[in-house]
Amino acid sequence: MTGTPASQPGQPIVFRNGIVLTVDDALTVLPEGDVLVVDGKIAGVGVDLAVPDGTFEIDAAGGIIMPGMVDTHRHMWQTAMRAYGADWTLTQYFVWYYLQHGMKFRPQDYAAGNLISALDAVESGVTTSVDWSHGLRTVEHAEAAVDALVSSPGRFVFAYGNIHQSPWEWTADPAVQDLLIRSRDDSRMFGTQIAFDVPNQDEEFPELAAYRVAKDLGLRVTTHAGVWGATNDWGIRNAYDAGVMEEGFTYVHAASLSADSYQKIAATGGNVSLATESEDTCGQGYPPIHHLRRYGIPVSLSVDTSVWFSADLFSAMRATVNADRALEHMHAHQLEPAETITHVKLRAQDVVYMATRGGAKAIGKDHLIGSLEEGKLADVVLLKNDDSPTWAPLINPWGQIVYQAQRGDVHTVLVGGEVVKAGGKVVAGDLASVKGKLADTVAYLESEVGDDWISGQFPEIPESEVLFNPYQYKK
Repeated sequence: MTGTPASQPGQPIVFRNGIVLTVDDALTVLPEGDVLVVDGKIAGVGVDLAVPDGTFEIDAAGGIIMPGMVDTHRHMWQTAMRAYGADWTLTQYFVWYYLQHGMKFRPQDYAAGNLISALDAVESGVTTSVDWSHGLRTVEHAEAAVDALVSSPGRFVFAYGNIHQSPWEWTADPAVQDLLIRSRDDSRMFGTQIAFDVPNQDEEFPELAAYRVAKDLGLRVTTHAGVWGATNDWGIRNAYDAGVMEEGFTYVHAASLSADSYQKIAATGGNVSLATESEDTCGQGYPPIHHLRRYGIPVSLSVDTSVWFSADLFSAMRATVNADRALEHMHAHQLEPAETITHVKLRAQDVVYMATRGGAKAIGKDHLIGSLEEGKLADVVLLKNDDSPTWAPLINPWGQIVYQAQRGDVHTVLVGGEVVKAGGKVVAGDLASVKGKLADTVAYLESEVGDDWISGQFPEIPESEVLFNPYQYKK
């Protein structure tokens, strides 16, 4: 049986004759390979695999079979305001969400953002997302966020945060701790983290209390570090001196840190989540992949927030390669004498690794996801688009993913062997219902924001100097 997936629940599935990017330790590529899925796990990766009777076959010829991607930092709730802040700076983001209007989101508005973001993710081949849920001003908001995640297709790590209160206050709340424990132990979730920042240069280090709660509950910490002017070296220094930088902690952006801070992250087994479209746009600092490479810090990729940026990791991969190569060329050109880069350091396969295996390692799930290997959970993505001229010829699969592919090329997505996208269309969840919830949220927020609704989207443009040009044609 061959064609667009319409498999039955529990039916074995095999992808046939595609280019298989296993993303295993050897980065093995099978030019014409198969991937067999049985009982929600990968049962085989190879050529001309024998399969059980009744296996549903998907023709992957002319396509790429790869692991599901992992997004390690996505403010899912903000997808309810998709593209609203396309022309923002980080300052305008802080003002809108932290000081003016973020506290106006109701629990149902939070849920609506999570619901649409979850569908966004699986449509683009992201099978696991870290929900950096940092607007949880009440436990009711948190309950709504979790309920939205567990009812959505995909895997989710719930990273609890509250920008409206200090982390040493909300982490001490027994109701918050109870929810964190319940979420941690909920088999429907893929993990729980604590999400907070260290924004103040305070030698007393009040955030230490939040780190200790994370330790007591057995949870990882994810924190925005290296955000210029906001969270810089003092946060790393205080955490290191207090002995609370743990293996597996995630440092988001890490774009404006000193060599000493990078060394501390590396020495303690930390990892960095890059959101390169964000770093390019917001001013956290230049995307630091060059620093992370020098200090040997593991890297994963993230979307950050769809109030600004693309909601897929194809864009993140492309932006990361471009940023690193642009800087490499610029530095060479500025030398005396100037030099020419003839061989770039960051390769296409490197960022595909970051978007898959790197993300799995960052959240401590590399033994379960991130590569196509026998025994792992069957989070599988088929990229294929027979109707697109961009898919012919198909020569370099790594380059195809990074520079040619986009979400419309995601043909099939499995999460734990369950088909959530088939034939280029999301088949899990209830998009119509989610759109209805979003319409209610947008109408409510527009009413609450009032006269600032339009000006919030279109900040004033600063005056720019136009130089006099002495080269003028004369009649």
